[in-house]
Formats: sequence, structure tokens, C-alpha cells
Amino acid sequence: MHNSHSDDTPELMDEDEPFFSNLDIFLFSLIAGLLVYWLIFRKKVEPIPEFKKLESVAQTTRETSFIDKMKKTGKNIVVFYGSQTGTAEEFSNRLSKDAHRYGMKGMSADPEEYDMSELSRLPEIENSLAIFCMATYGEGDPTDNSQDFYDWLQEGDADFTGVKYTVFALGNKTYEHYNAMGKYVDKRLAELGAQRIFDLGMGDDDGNLEEDFVSWREQFWPAVCEHFGVEATGEESSIRQYELKVHSDLNMNKIYTGEVGRLKSFENQKPPFDSKNPFLAPVSVNRKLNKAGDRHLMHLELDITGSKIRYESGDHVAVYPINDSVIVSRIGEVLGVDLDTVISLNNLDEESNKKHPFPCPSTYRTALTHYLDITNPPRTNVLYELAQYATEPKEQENMRKMASSSPEGKALYQSWVLDSCRNILAILEDLPSLRPPIDHLCELLPRLQARYYSIASSSKVHPNSIHICAVVVEYETKTGRVNKGVATNWLKSKMPTDNGHKATVPMYIRKSQFRLPFKSTNPVIMVGPGTGIAPFMGFVQERGWLKEQGKEVGETVLYYGCRHKNEDFLYQEELEEFEKTGVLTALNVAFSRDQAEKVARWRQVTCCIPIRLFILCPKSMYSFCEEKVHSFEYVAE
Repeated sequence: MHNSHSDDTPELMDEDEPFFSNLDIFLFSLIAGLLVYWLIFRKKVEPIPEFKKLESVAQTTRETSFIDKMKKTGKNIVVFYGSQTGTAEEFSNRLSKDAHRYGMKGMSADPEEYDMSELSRLPEIENSLAIFCMATYGEGDPTDNSQDFYDWLQEGDADFTGVKYTVFALGNKTYEHYNAMGKYVDKRLAELGAQRIFDLGMGDDDGNLEEDFVSWREQFWPAVCEHFGVEATGEESSIRQYELKVHSDLNMNKIYTGEVGRLKSFENQKPPFDSKNPFLAPVSVNRKLNKAGDRHLMHLELDITGSKIRYESGDHVAVYPINDSVIVSRIGEVLGVDLDTVISLNNLDEESNKKHPFPCPSTYRTALTHYLDITNPPRTNVLYELAQYATEPKEQENMRKMASSSPEGKALYQSWVLDSCRNILAILEDLPSLRPPIDHLCELLPRLQARYYSIASSSKVHPNSIHICAVVVEYETKTGRVNKGVATNWLKSKMPTDNGHKATVPMYIRKSQFRLPFKSTNPVIMVGPGTGIAPFMGFVQERGWLKEQGKEVGETVLYYGCRHKNEDFLYQEELEEFEKTGVLTALNVAFSRDQAEKVARWRQVTCCIPIRLFILCPKSMYSFCEEKVHSFEYVAE
């Protein structure tokens, strides 16, 4: 047999030759080293932030345990509030104070400040109950302080077995998503196993929100008593939540002068800017929009250069106004008080997160000017608490009657307070024997809230400027007094000056769901009578900017209505220019009072494709189909 090696058969390795060369060993060591580094050191990087995160969560849980706080202070009722304008928070405080009349102890709580997953631990507390006062904001959205709670409810799968709850919702039935947040919380808690012990309350701000709340509350507490087998103690006496401390020799640098959050934050501005840290925006433009008439419609521009504030068309700008100094001084006169006294109101409950009803220390003048609502008609609970100070029996009787649940009392409150638009000063003037201590009055009055305006500009066109369109509110009441809108009259006075001192407005941005379609080619119909034109000015500006960039833009149709063409046709020149240049496909206008009969109509708007329809106008002014608009009729109010 012939044995031979083919050309591709390897030769046997010499026994003396090493299995790996030095190069092989070097490369193997290098690869192994890199592998070890990747396995070990890469692993080291990940756990560190994870550990910190866990540590932070644990720390936060310790600091934000409302269950531990309730146990420590002997509370068994917690009232959470989702509040944008302060009303839900006010109702929450009233419910928590109610509890003492039934041998219970309540606490009001901001869900933003607590670990809401601890709700599942509530059954650890005997006879415990969670109450939710939830307002709906915008297009069915949660309020800022309840956003995280809402997100958690949507994503979470907690077990709330044994948790007892009830919900009071606050909204406005003229909006499409009426009380959406309250309805969702009520439904979702039940889905997660919680037990509803009383029906969902529905508060309608378009009607009489106070009456809705009082009526619900009157039925709610007896149901709670029956459920837990307790009886009312009958204690109707006023319970002070804060105690007064007068400061005589405090350093002026430690006294609040109108700041919303951090002391001296208006002098030393630091981003980011939000509701607790507003930006002082200089007013660069303040001009009257209407050409004639007895109303004052205005256009303001706020300069946000250097603030790092960003906004989008459709967002809202929130401004913090101040009260009329004449009203403030008059309250001081009526009560015979030195308004420049420096005071603090300190919470008697040392465990409460809310140490003061407003930033303290401050003066009475600062509190009444910057922090307290002195122009809206006071709610029934304020009248009830103040009644004890009326020395004339008939006046005290009427005040208590108005705060009662009797039909006669409700009718008296409606006519004497609401229909007559009596604010706290008017009540003090018309009830001569009512002279409450000013510190108790300051404790009872609700906080002065920020006012929200739809931004009337596009950040694509005006990145450093925010535009506001508003009508100044001023009217005569049934008592012959002239009431003025707090924010609009304050804004009206904010004129840009040339003497080196610029008028400024404390403001921040509130994000909105009100947006143009994502695709610029989508057609839109916009309906915005009066100052309802504001957000659409931003939308039209943005579509004009897109056209300038060479983008294809769909049809843009605007319907606008006002009283008189020659008086209050807002932004007439700008809108007509937009139509002339093709940014607006069509500008349809209606003037309700340019004829003898007060009426304006738009008829027969037809299209055969799905469109995006925006409507921002007073209630009861429109009917529409969202997908296909076959006919549309607008009747001016």
C-alpha cells in the first residue's frame, strides 16, 4: 500500500515546539483582561445609581408616610386634594375640620407630598377613611399636584382591599370632560379593591359649586357615622387651626414681601421657574386692542429672555396678581388695625406639613395684598366661623342661617352674597357689628390664586416673548358697588416705562393638551369668538412659520365673532394679512350687534374629510361633530 501525504494534510507538530506562541499568549491575556474588565467594572457602574435610587426612595418613604403621621397624631381620616385654583384644597380643609364633630380626627393632605402607594396600609388604622377632593383641569386633565398620583393609578396594580374611601369631584359641566378626574379616581380605586362608602359627589362650577359641596357633605357625614357606628358630638364651636405671633423686632430681610415660595426669590431669581418659583417677566408691550366701546381689551407681551422658559402654542401662562391697595387699606380701616404689623400664623398641629396659611412672617398688608383672596364672595364656612364676632343678634343669626343647610338659608346666601357679589369688605361694611380679629379673618380667607391665560403667540415666531389677550373685568353690583377683576385690572396698569424701572409680572408656564395636529398637512377649523381668539393667534402664527420653512400646510379656517366690527374686531389687521398671504385659507367673521337685532350666524360649513376642530368660546354657543362637520351654527351671546 502506498502511503503518501496530500498537499493539504498538515504536518505533525514538532514535540519541542510550544502549543501557544508568545503572541498567542499576549492576545489571549489581552482578551481575557478586557472580558474581565467588561464583566466586573461594567457591573460596578450599574448598581451604584440603582443603590442610590433605592436609598433615596426609602428615605422619601420615611419622610412622606402619611400613615405614620396619622398614627403618630391619632388621625383616622385623611382628605387628599387635587387642586389647581385652591377650591379643592379649601374643601379638603373643611372636611378634615368636620371630623372632630364626630369623635374623629382628620388631616388634609397634598398627594404630591406623600407616598400614595401607602394607601394600601390605611386599614392598619381603626375606623380609617380616605376622602378625595379632585378637581379636573383643562381637557379632562389632572391638576398639577395630582399628576403623579394619576399616573401611578393608571400604571399601578396595588391592592386596596380594606381601604374605605369616597370622592368629591370639582369641575364645570360646560366642558366636554366634566369631572373626568374625580370620576376616574372613584372608578379606579374600586377596581383596585377599595370600598366606596358614599357616592361620588359632583360639584359644578358653572352652577353653584358651594351648594353642591354643602349638599353632598350634609349627606356624607351621616353616612360615615352610620358606617362606623359613631354619633355626632354636637361640637359646633369654632376651632382655630393657627395661632398668632406678633413680631416686634424682626430683621426686615426675614420678612416675606409677596414671594410665593423662597424668601427673596424675586430679588435673586434662579431657574427653573414654576408655580412655586415664578419668573418676574418684564412687560414689553401693553396696548389696547379695541378701537372703541366701553370695554378695555388688551394685548400684553411678557419678555422671557434669559429665563430658559420654553412654551408651545396652546400652553397657558399663569400670572400671580395682587389685590387693589384701596380695598386692602379699607379692610384695615374698618377693622381698626395697623396693617404694617409683622405677624406669623403658626399651625397648632406641629406635625402638619402646612406650617402657615401663607408665607410667614409677613405683614397684614402683604398678606391681604399678595396672599389672600379678598374679592370673591366668601364661602359659607367663612361666614359660619365669623358669625361669632357679630355683636348684633340679628346679624349673627343671618350669618349662621346663610351657612346652614336650610332652604331659607341657602336662598339668603344666594341672594345676599352671590347674586349681590359681596366680597369680604362689602360684608364687613354692611354688617356694622361684625368686627372679627384680623388674624382669624386671614386664617379663614382662601389663598389668592394664579390666573391662567391661553398664550396668544407661537414660540417658533416669538421664542423670547409670551403674548396675552384679555378683557378687563369691571361691573356694577346690585349694591351699587363697582367690582373689578383682580388680575385684568392689575395687568392693565402694567405699562412699560422708560425711566429705567420696568413693570414686571410673576409668571410661569402651565403645559396644555391643546395642540395643533402633529401633521402640518392636516386641515383645521378654529372657532374663537372674542378673547377666545388667543390660542389661535399662536396656532396661525405657527402655521405661517411652517409655510415660510417650505413645509406643506393643510387648510386653516378660522371663525371669529365679536360685537361690532369697528369696535372690538381683535387683531383685525394681523388676521386679514394672514388671509391675504394664504396662511388662513378662510377667515369667517360675525358681528352680533352691528344690526338692530342681537344675532350673528355662521351657516353651512361642509367638508368631506376628517378634520381637527378647535373650539374655544363661551358656553352654549356651538354644536358640532368632531369627525365630520356637516353644518355649524354660532349664536353670539
